[in-house]
Amino acid sequence: MAEFLTHAALAAHHGFFTRRGGVSTGPYAELNCGLRSEDDGIAVAENRARAARALGASPQNLRALRQVHGPRVVDATIAWDVLPEADGMVTRTPGVALGIITADCAPVLFHDAQAQVIGAAHAGWRGAVSGVLEATIAAMQALGADPAQISAVVGPCIAQASYEVRADLRDAVGEPRFFGAGRDSQHFQFDLAGYCVARLTAAGVAGASIGLDTLADEARFFSHRRRTLAGSGPTVTPLGHQLSAIML
Repeated sequence: MAEFLTHAALAAHHGFFTRRGGVSTGPYAELNCGLRSEDDGIAVAENRARAARALGASPQNLRALRQVHGPRVVDATIAWDVLPEADGMVTRTPGVALGIITADCAPVLFHDAQAQVIGAAHAGWRGAVSGVLEATIAAMQALGADPAQISAVVGPCIAQASYEVRADLRDAVGEPRFFGAGRDSQHFQFDLAGYCVARLTAAGVAGASIGLDTLADEARFFSHRRRTLAGSGPTVTPLGHQLSAIML
């Protein structure tokens, strides 16, 4: 069975899936849900179907995006034939599951329990800086949500202790309080989850983090940075991706 984690702040059906409970093998073992990997397509389809069924959704109602680290958000109510280039999606239609894939970036799930509107966003540092979280909130508002009623949870992502970055990334983010001291004056430790929660809070949304580190927990999570540190290099296609999904 596809393994997933939940958070008490979200009342809608949701799951931050781990890598356990799928059919992929080798470096993709087990629950690889990434549509752009070199994994066997039949295995990926079965993994995604298992995840959808674990949420109580029909596999054909699990939406996906071509994630590009930007601020675009789309309404996922009507299924698309071609994956839209976007990093967030929203709906108020029961039975439609919003699925985000990550391998160190932050998956963020949103729910307004009063208006019954949900959202999901992929927030790497570039997407977060460019405003994908705020854009998701705005798209939910267009469907009747109230930011004061929205709960949002940052799922498993690379933690500050594992996320060493250079000065150029620190300067691009422009928020020194989210950067701890690194091994020298040109390296810093970035708190991606804390940064996302702070942006959610500034937007008037109740934000929380599940507090799990994808790089450190190899048994449960895929991690692009872990693979890079192992010597595969940043230009190689990442291995598996975990799924985070929410549904009314």
